[in-house]
Amino acid sequence: MPLLVMKFGGTSVADLARIENAALKVQKEVERGYDVIVIVSAMSGKTNELVGWVEGTSKLYDAREYDAVVASGENVTAGLMALRLQEMGIPARSWQGWQVPINTTAAHSAARFVSIPRDNIDAKFKEGFKVAVVAGFQGISPEGRITTLGRGGSDTTAVAFAAAFGAERCDIYTDVDGVYTTDPRVSSKARKLDKIAFEEMLELASLGAKVLQTRSVELAMRYKVRLRVLSSFEDTDENSGTLVCDEEEIMESKVVSGVAFSRDEAKITLFTIEDRPGVAQAIFGPLADAGVNVDMIVQNISEKDYDDSHPGAVTDMTFSCPINQVERAKKAMEDARDAGLIKYDELIIDTDVAKVSVVGIGMRSHAGVAATMFKALANEGVNIKVISTSEIKISVLIDRKYMELAVQALHDAFGLDKA
Repeated sequence: MPLLVMKFGGTSVADLARIENAALKVQKEVERGYDVIVIVSAMSGKTNELVGWVEGTSKLYDAREYDAVVASGENVTAGLMALRLQEMGIPARSWQGWQVPINTTAAHSAARFVSIPRDNIDAKFKEGFKVAVVAGFQGISPEGRITTLGRGGSDTTAVAFAAAFGAERCDIYTDVDGVYTTDPRVSSKARKLDKIAFEEMLELASLGAKVLQTRSVELAMRYKVRLRVLSSFEDTDENSGTLVCDEEEIMESKVVSGVAFSRDEAKITLFTIEDRPGVAQAIFGPLADAGVNVDMIVQNISEKDYDDSHPGAVTDMTFSCPINQVERAKKAMEDARDAGLIKYDELIIDTDVAKVSVVGIGMRSHAGVAATMFKALANEGVNIKVISTSEIKISVLIDRKYMELAVQALHDAFGLDKA
């Protein structure tokens, strides 16, 4: 039988009524002739509650016990979904990670997939079961302990199952009806995309779009798993939602497909550092060791003999990182200076910034994207602090108060409101 993977997020299974609504969508696919693997998240808010219980019990908690507790939310949802499907006359069985088994690394709360053997679930399908309801977000370590994949891990679980079982498609049901050109809450002109390429979706996800988890898109792109983003709360058909697919499936791409943004950014500048070979490694090595995710990097032009106290060549180095990693970055730089790895006169932190990006595979074959972007921002009086580019993306760091204005201006400049 053809196989389909369907994933339901926390808002889609928030209570018994929504679990029933999700089960009806599964029933439709079964009636179309599919065997179905359903991946479920914990009920909305449940994971946060479980994390709170762990932290309330032990501040320096054992990560193995943390995983044992927080994975239970998905177990509850899987059991309830299987029961609901059985009540509807559909042969269904729930599966926890260790029962499949979903083999992962032993990095608790941040595990990665090693393998997903098909034998156990395939055997149940051969017995006549039509639906396997699998608890997302979890697996089992080589030591036999429960592991979790980190936030958003259920999306990744769904894609991994679609790849392992050769599914026709992986449908991600959430509280939005697809992928939009930008956040509709910021621009009323935002338009739902019928299709988007893997690379574009990966960039948008990494730049702040919350529709899909970044790791899930990476996995889908690697194994060519066709993803479809749909709303749990609307009637859907074969043409609903947004299909995330290979670039070859899209007849003609627009130059820019979407505008992404992130409010949670910070800019850090080190002033008057030595301009010598190895200084970048001396800065970004300690940052990497401290777990700081550096994004944009700008180095100023070297100045010779800055003053009597700086007889050699000096420069300034600016980089951005998530705002919740600022203190970690600051300590890493101070420790590196104390250890004699680097010298700098001043470290300035600006937490009142935002990152705005335009993304599109059409940039590869079209000139002038940067010029259009910078002109649109200039016309609105938006000053650019840092610029970063890739083959299909241009990102700028700006004052946070101008973020929504910048998003709207860029959306208009690239005509994203037009079909």
